[in-house]
Amino acid sequence: MKKRRLVSVTVLNEHSVLSRISGLFAGRGYNIESLTVAPLQNNELSRITIVTSGDEKVFEQIVKQLHKLIPVLNVIENEDLIEKETVLVKISIHESIGDIDALCKAYNGRIANANDKYIILTITDSPKRINNFIKALKRFKPQEIIRSGVVAIEQY
Repeated sequence: MKKRRLVSVTVLNEHSVLSRISGLFAGRGYNIESLTVAPLQNNELSRITIVTSGDEKVFEQIVKQLHKLIPVLNVIENEDLIEKETVLVKISIHESIGDIDALCKAYNGRIANANDKYIILTITDSPKRINNFIKALKRFKPQEIIRSGVVAIEQY
Protein backbone atom coordinates (compact mmCIF):
# COMPACT_ATOMS: atom_id res chain seq x y z
CA MET A 1 0.00 0.00 0.00
CA LYS A 2 1.33 3.45 -0.92
CA LYS A 3 1.73 5.93 1.90
CA ARG A 4 2.79 9.60 1.84
CA ARG A 5 6.26 10.01 3.34
CA LEU A 6 8.27 13.04 4.39
CA VAL A 7 11.99 12.85 5.07
CA SER A 8 14.42 15.59 6.02
CA VAL A 9 18.12 15.00 5.39
CA THR A 10 20.99 17.12 6.69
CA VAL A 11 24.02 16.86 4.42
CA LEU A 12 27.45 18.32 3.88
CA ASN A 13 27.55 20.82 1.01
CA GLU A 14 29.41 18.74 -1.55
CA HIS A 15 28.95 18.35 -5.28
CA SER A 16 26.74 15.43 -6.42
CA VAL A 17 25.07 14.94 -3.01
CA LEU A 18 21.62 15.77 -4.39
CA SER A 19 22.18 13.50 -7.36
CA ARG A 20 23.13 10.57 -5.14
CA ILE A 21 20.15 11.08 -2.84
CA SER A 22 17.62 11.42 -5.66
CA GLY A 23 19.24 8.37 -7.29
CA LEU A 24 18.38 6.28 -4.22
CA PHE A 25 14.72 7.11 -4.72
CA ALA A 26 14.72 6.66 -8.50
CA GLY A 27 16.65 3.38 -8.31
CA ARG A 28 13.93 1.89 -6.14
CA GLY A 29 11.00 3.19 -8.19
CA TYR A 30 10.04 5.95 -5.75
CA ASN A 31 8.74 9.17 -7.26
CA ILE A 32 9.76 12.42 -5.55
CA GLU A 33 6.68 14.64 -5.30
CA SER A 34 8.45 17.62 -3.73
CA LEU A 35 12.12 18.38 -3.17
CA THR A 36 13.59 21.47 -1.51
CA VAL A 37 17.21 22.20 -0.69
CA ALA A 38 18.50 25.11 1.35
CA PRO A 39 21.70 25.92 3.23
CA LEU A 40 21.56 25.89 7.03
CA GLN A 41 23.03 28.68 9.15
CA ASN A 42 26.38 26.95 8.86
CA ASN A 43 27.04 27.20 5.11
CA GLU A 44 28.90 23.88 5.19
CA LEU A 45 25.54 22.09 5.66
CA SER A 46 22.24 21.94 3.78
CA ARG A 47 18.79 20.58 4.52
CA ILE A 48 17.07 18.48 1.86
CA THR A 49 13.34 17.93 2.37
CA ILE A 50 11.70 15.22 0.26
CA VAL A 51 8.01 14.34 -0.03
CA THR A 52 7.26 11.00 -1.66
CA SER A 53 4.80 8.12 -1.46
CA GLY A 54 5.21 4.41 -1.78
CA ASP A 55 5.57 1.03 -0.15
CA GLU A 56 6.69 0.95 3.51
CA LYS A 57 9.39 -1.71 3.03
CA VAL A 58 11.01 0.07 0.10
CA PHE A 59 10.98 3.34 2.03
CA GLU A 60 12.72 1.68 4.97
CA GLN A 61 15.46 0.51 2.56
CA ILE A 62 15.87 4.03 1.21
CA VAL A 63 16.20 5.48 4.73
CA LYS A 64 18.82 2.84 5.63
CA GLN A 65 20.75 3.67 2.45
CA LEU A 66 20.53 7.41 3.23
CA HIS A 67 22.15 6.78 6.61
CA LYS A 68 25.05 5.03 4.86
CA LEU A 69 25.87 7.90 2.46
CA ILE A 70 29.04 9.70 3.60
CA PRO A 71 27.80 13.31 3.21
CA VAL A 72 24.54 12.55 5.12
CA LEU A 73 24.69 13.65 8.76
CA ASN A 74 21.07 13.20 9.85
CA VAL A 75 17.81 11.67 8.54
CA ILE A 76 14.43 12.51 10.11
CA GLU A 77 11.09 11.01 9.06
CA ASN A 78 7.40 12.11 9.04
CA GLU A 79 6.31 11.92 12.62
CA ASP A 80 9.01 14.21 13.94
CA LEU A 81 8.50 17.07 11.50
CA ILE A 82 6.35 20.17 11.14
CA GLU A 83 5.90 20.96 7.46
CA LYS A 84 4.96 24.13 5.58
CA GLU A 85 4.64 25.10 1.95
CA THR A 86 4.25 28.41 0.14
CA VAL A 87 2.12 29.09 -2.91
CA LEU A 88 2.16 32.15 -5.17
CA VAL A 89 -0.99 32.86 -7.16
CA LYS A 90 -1.67 35.36 -9.94
CA ILE A 91 -5.31 36.50 -10.32
CA SER A 92 -6.84 39.03 -12.69
CA ILE A 93 -7.43 42.45 -11.06
CA HIS A 94 -11.05 42.24 -12.22
CA GLU A 95 -11.94 39.76 -9.46
CA SER A 96 -13.30 40.84 -6.04
CA ILE A 97 -10.25 42.03 -4.08
CA GLY A 98 -12.12 42.04 -0.74
CA ASP A 99 -13.21 38.41 -1.13
CA ILE A 100 -9.73 37.37 -2.26
CA ASP A 101 -8.10 39.14 0.70
CA ALA A 102 -10.49 37.47 3.16
CA LEU A 103 -9.73 34.05 1.67
CA CYS A 104 -5.96 34.72 1.87
CA LYS A 105 -6.17 35.70 5.53
CA ALA A 106 -8.08 32.50 6.33
CA TYR A 107 -5.07 30.54 5.02
CA ASN A 108 -2.22 32.57 6.57
CA GLY A 109 -1.76 34.57 3.38
CA ARG A 110 -1.83 38.06 2.01
CA ILE A 111 -1.83 40.09 -1.16
CA ALA A 112 1.88 40.41 -1.95
CA ASN A 113 1.66 42.71 -4.96
CA ALA A 114 -0.78 44.25 -7.40
CA ASN A 115 -0.58 46.14 -10.66
CA ASP A 116 -3.09 47.28 -13.28
CA LYS A 117 -3.61 43.69 -14.55
CA TYR A 118 -2.98 41.20 -11.73
CA ILE A 119 -3.00 40.59 -7.99
CA ILE A 120 -0.23 38.34 -6.64
CA LEU A 121 -1.09 36.32 -3.51
CA THR A 122 1.27 34.49 -1.18
CA ILE A 123 0.10 31.85 1.28
CA THR A 124 2.22 29.75 3.64
CA ASP A 125 0.55 26.85 5.42
CA SER A 126 0.53 23.05 5.65
CA PRO A 127 0.38 21.23 2.29
CA LYS A 128 -3.14 19.98 3.08
CA ARG A 129 -4.38 23.52 3.75
CA ILE A 130 -2.60 24.77 0.61
CA ASN A 131 -4.58 22.16 -1.37
CA ASN A 132 -7.81 23.40 0.25
CA PHE A 133 -6.89 27.03 -0.51
CA ILE A 134 -6.30 26.22 -4.18
CA LYS A 135 -9.70 24.47 -4.39
CA ALA A 136 -11.43 27.48 -2.76
CA LEU A 137 -9.57 29.85 -5.09
CA LYS A 138 -10.85 28.20 -8.31
CA ARG A 139 -13.90 30.49 -8.40
CA PHE A 140 -11.55 33.47 -8.88
CA LYS A 141 -10.06 31.86 -12.00
CA PRO A 142 -6.33 32.01 -11.10
CA GLN A 143 -4.05 32.74 -14.06
CA GLU A 144 -1.03 31.00 -12.54
CA ILE A 145 -0.28 28.92 -9.43
CA ILE A 146 3.29 28.18 -8.29
CA ARG A 147 4.03 25.95 -5.30
CA SER A 148 7.38 26.06 -3.50
CA GLY A 149 7.66 22.50 -2.27
CA VAL A 150 7.63 21.45 1.37
CA VAL A 151 10.08 22.65 4.00
CA ALA A 152 10.17 20.94 7.39
CA ILE A 153 11.70 21.26 10.83
CA GLU A 154 11.85 18.96 13.83
CA GLN A 155 9.25 19.54 16.56
CA TYR A 156 11.67 19.12 19.45
